[in-house]
Amino acid sequence: MANSLQRRINMAAGREPADLLIANARVVNVFTGDIEHTDIAIGDGVILGYGPRDAVQVFDAGGAYLLPGLIDAHIHIESSMLSPARFAELVLPRGTATVVADPHELVNVTGVTGLRYFLECAARLPLNLRIAVPSCVPATPFEDAGAILSAKDMAPFMHDPYVVSVGEMMNFPGVIAGDSDVLDKLQLGHASGRGIDGHVVSLPGRELDAYMAAGVHNNHECNTVQEMHEILRRGGYVLLREGSAARNLSRLLQGVTPANARRCALCCDDRHAEDFLRDGHMDHLLRLAVAGGTEPVLAVTLCTLNAAEAMGLRGKGGIAPGWDADLALVDNLHDFTVLRTWVGGRCVAAEGRLLAELPHIDASALTGTVRPAPLAPRALDVRVPSGRARVIGLDGGSLVTRHEVRDVRTTPDGLFDPAANPGLCKLAVIERHKGTGLVGTGLLAGYGLHGGAVATSVAHDSHNIVVAGDSDEAMRAAVDRLVAMGGGCVICRGTEPLAGLALPLAGLMSDDDPATVSKTLTGINRLAHATLGIPDEVDPLMSLSFMALPVIPSLKLTARGLFDVDRFCFVSVDAAG
Repeated sequence: MANSLQRRINMAAGREPADLLIANARVVNVFTGDIEHTDIAIGDGVILGYGPRDAVQVFDAGGAYLLPGLIDAHIHIESSMLSPARFAELVLPRGTATVVADPHELVNVTGVTGLRYFLECAARLPLNLRIAVPSCVPATPFEDAGAILSAKDMAPFMHDPYVVSVGEMMNFPGVIAGDSDVLDKLQLGHASGRGIDGHVVSLPGRELDAYMAAGVHNNHECNTVQEMHEILRRGGYVLLREGSAARNLSRLLQGVTPANARRCALCCDDRHAEDFLRDGHMDHLLRLAVAGGTEPVLAVTLCTLNAAEAMGLRGKGGIAPGWDADLALVDNLHDFTVLRTWVGGRCVAAEGRLLAELPHIDASALTGTVRPAPLAPRALDVRVPSGRARVIGLDGGSLVTRHEVRDVRTTPDGLFDPAANPGLCKLAVIERHKGTGLVGTGLLAGYGLHGGAVATSVAHDSHNIVVAGDSDEAMRAAVDRLVAMGGGCVICRGTEPLAGLALPLAGLMSDDDPATVSKTLTGINRLAHATLGIPDEVDPLMSLSFMALPVIPSLKLTARGLFDVDRFCFVSVDAAG
């Protein structure tokens, strides 16, 4: 180590040639806000300094802009429907050097097996993959996941070099009430010196105080500027999110000021492969931020230095001596077209192409996880004898749903009749891990579906099967096809399967070529819009997958039934019940 440090000092001082000199670059300095036309020397995987010097290799940047490698402060890679290696293949050419991934989707299905898989990926992939150990598996005690992760299960992983935090603490009632199991998990973060990630929406003053006093230091679920400012004024970081279903970036940027900007960072949270291929990753968020009026160097800072500070990524997010040589070269500070990406001083992507070799990582332990019990004859019935129903109201672009009460037409025996209620469709969540036969049913407004069904085994966070349709027959056909595929996404017109995407890794991910996965996914979404009438502003699959997440207000559905998130209890679909 001493010899390595001495060599690094010698290279920085000019006594030995640097490994690499990136010459003729416009270097964006996120510490000062300056842009300097200069050279950057690299050695031993770190930045050595500014200015010309001898180097083994010289790369002429041609006057392009050199940024710190882009950082996604919070993402669930599983939502891309790609394995971590295929995900890296997509994002490295987009200037992303580091992501903080919370694999609670996979861990909800496969437990510690999935966590070990992600840590192996972190150790072997050319992407800086850092892990938040999932804290809420399942997300609430009212769900049926494939695994349970206790504090005792989490503890052995907390000192792993690739672990940076206790993952998003969704069980905010447990935190506020001082639940012993929740406190044990929070204590793991304190004892290990890792952060504790937040996940909370619209929590009032004293309850928010209690939540953050427990050690939670960031939140990515702010929907309004007011919510954002409540987190900021309590010393927390706010991660401004732009995913496939939840798109809060433009709204929250209106609340970023010179005084609070240092506590704001950017993240994707959940994003599909087709969106990565079409729009990009963090480079896309930079474009959106600048187009929305954010000063370009500030936008870069939100996506680099601030993200690193928010997530405790020491040595990342800046271009300075001794800092990691994670860099992105872009054509300008408006389009942010990425020309090259370096990770640890190694060029891993150029001109949109991955240059680094991706290792094969065995994922066979993640297959064969879609095992529901056969559906009973009346499993999909929705009983509303009073004719007044609680309905989940969906808004495109938001994970927050409305708790509506509507008059509905029923059959003579009190069952909801889809044909007599245009604008509403049936929703079901089917337990798929242990064959318990549990099926929760409800009603969904705002999804717009008619003439068929959509089913997916991606259903946050317990990832049971979620299916929406306007007839029992169509819903059953979609579920049957999904099970036969071993998990994934299916769309049916009537009872005829039109398209499907197989996701054999835990029913969540594929190791296929990203372009193939994206093309299939795009086809499913287009058919859902064109054939089943789902509105353009609603992501057919991503939106559906969040209808089963009972920690985001206001009304959601689990395999055990309809759940009122605001009251944190189960309620009857029949509003008179």
